[in-house]
Amino acid sequence: MDCWSPSFIMGDEFEKLVIRMNPPRVTVDNDSSGKATLIKVDSANKRGSLLEVVQVLTDLDLIIKRAYISSDGEWFMDVFHVTDQHGNKLSKDDVAERIQQSLGPRARSFRSLRRSVGVQAATENTTIELTGRDRPGLLSEVFAVLTDLKCNVVAAEVWTHNSRMASVVYITDEATGLPIDVHDRLTKIKQLLLYVLKGDRDKRSANTAVSVGSTHKERRLHQMMYADRDYDMDDADCGSTSERSKPLVTVENCADKGYTAVNLRCPDRPKLLFDTVCTLTDMQYVVYHATVIAEGPEAYQEYYIRHMDGSPISSEAERQRVIHCLEAAIRRRTPEGIRLELCGEDRVGLLSEVTRIFRENGLSVTRAEVTTRGSQAVNVFYVTDASGHPVKSETIELVRKEIGLTILRVKDDAQSTPPRKMGDSPWVISFDLDQRSSFTTWV
Repeated sequence: MDCWSPSFIMGDEFEKLVIRMNPPRVTVDNDSSGKATLIKVDSANKRGSLLEVVQVLTDLDLIIKRAYISSDGEWFMDVFHVTDQHGNKLSKDDVAERIQQSLGPRARSFRSLRRSVGVQAATENTTIELTGRDRPGLLSEVFAVLTDLKCNVVAAEVWTHNSRMASVVYITDEATGLPIDVHDRLTKIKQLLLYVLKGDRDKRSANTAVSVGSTHKERRLHQMMYADRDYDMDDADCGSTSERSKPLVTVENCADKGYTAVNLRCPDRPKLLFDTVCTLTDMQYVVYHATVIAEGPEAYQEYYIRHMDGSPISSEAERQRVIHCLEAAIRRRTPEGIRLELCGEDRVGLLSEVTRIFRENGLSVTRAEVTTRGSQAVNVFYVTDASGHPVKSETIELVRKEIGLTILRVKDDAQSTPPRKMGDSPWVISFDLDQRSSFTTWV
């Protein structure tokens, strides 16, 4: 039951007053280090400050090489060593302003919306959230339903992990290009998508709801998969991850300091810090101190955390849960399989057609990123065969012929899980649907 006490309201208003009186101070230092730009953030402490800073740096496509975090008491001080995507120091002038806007009194807080299927109307589109049991052909069925209902998919992101799927899809009305806000139509969309998600096996995705508020897309995907308990590992999932890529997570209490120390070591990749901070925040832990080092192929992160009431982790079951949740947060963003890039003139039904071709040729989508840049569709899919194994070369040839393309180029993608065959390297395959030819985007 919710409790609206005067003390709670006064405490919340006092926190807002403190933040208004002490707006965040952000400094960008390009002189202290020869290899990276130092971004220093000082501000009155509030719930979620660390996550908001890390999210802004991530959204700016910055690579965090080192981080030193301290937020004991009413103040927090963070120092980040960052570079651009090419390993160079920053030259942008708006970094400090973007972070100050994010942390200021008008910043939008993150709210955990735990829905199996949710739909919300936004300014430019309608957002659909989906979670369910993953299976071959599921994404094709979802896009087919949306096409049949005269919905145009303008963007989407899909994650799969441990036999679960989470997706955030942005749609507009096919005829008007505007958000869909008619109640009866939204209800029909939700009902049909729920029917597809449940299939004949899934018992978890039994609810539909209209979302209230909005949140960061990748933040929301973490919340959805966490709420769906994708961290409950089964034997099959544990066996699919190689020892080389398996994260090492330890959790120990520091009795003399009253903290719980969380240490994490794994292969480095973009957005790793964002993923782990999201998980600790969703689990209702407060990070008091942290050190992050990611200057080589391996990343090291150390956190000193407590519960929101100031107490450390108190049981072995809770310790194991933290380990499993952090492992899941790292794995769920790491794609498995061959990377396919399809770029060309956007049109209604494009995704339905492409994913149908994948399904009919026995390909299963493990991750997808769909974006629209002006009139161009830029879509990325990671695929395996229906059993989760690497795709055979003859299958790729069949897909290429059916789409009608004549040129196929292959390139290693270091961010994806290495397949077991075909040269032991992930493939990057790019199709230009408009020019009926193909090209490779170098990553």
